[in-house]
Amino acid sequence: MDRRESIKSMVLASLAGGLALQSCKPDLETPAPVASRPEDGVKWRTEAENAGIEAVKEGEFLNEHELATLTVLCDLILPGSDEFASASDAEVVEFINFTGKDVPEMQNPLRGGLMWLDHESNKRFDLEFKKASEAQQKEILDDIAFYDADTPQSERAFEVNWFSLVRNLTMTGFYTTEIGIKEIGYKGNQPNVWDGVPQDVLDQHGVAYEKEWLAKCLDPTKAGDIAEWDDKGNLIT
Repeated sequence: MDRRESIKSMVLASLAGGLALQSCKPDLETPAPVASRPEDGVKWRTEAENAGIEAVKEGEFLNEHELATLTVLCDLILPGSDEFASASDAEVVEFINFTGKDVPEMQNPLRGGLMWLDHESNKRFDLEFKKASEAQQKEILDDIAFYDADTPQSERAFEVNWFSLVRNLTMTGFYTTEIGIKEIGYKGNQPNVWDGVPQDVLDQHGVAYEKEWLAKCLDPTKAGDIAEWDDKGNLIT
């Protein structure tokens, strides 16, 4: 399962918890896929996977105002600094927009939440959310950012579940990019040499390696050799 499929599974699981069943959801029609260009795709994906991704990329979801609002919101969730990158530096909004096109079930909840955000900002400050001051924006978010873990997700307010979804997508989008991975210092699997069980562990259990076996099994220069056994199950090389 690749990154795209893993994230889709997480999003669908989140929606199944009740977000998609609540209010503030305008009716939307899922855009029809357009012609794909599999030759532009990633080589390690199949032709069908590349075609599907191209179709998703060329679809339409969030409009200019919604994208701008979401950019402000994501950068409030994960702001940048002199030392660290922001959500928009890692193109998190583009990732969320792509995910919305790839998972139609999340489109109404995501768009409805952005509508709620503007409505709440207009009600409190007579301003769209993206035009409000940072202090005003945070005042709204402080009211929906923390939920009671003892309250089932299906019983929480729509805006609380919606913000949780956007926050999760923001963090997922950021920390699965090259920028985010470098920030946390993750290096992935690294080649190394195993030189056996540590001596203190062997001493603790009162066991020891036989020199003959050490020479056969713990020689890094023979790491690529295939072991050979005799008919009685004894290691030859």
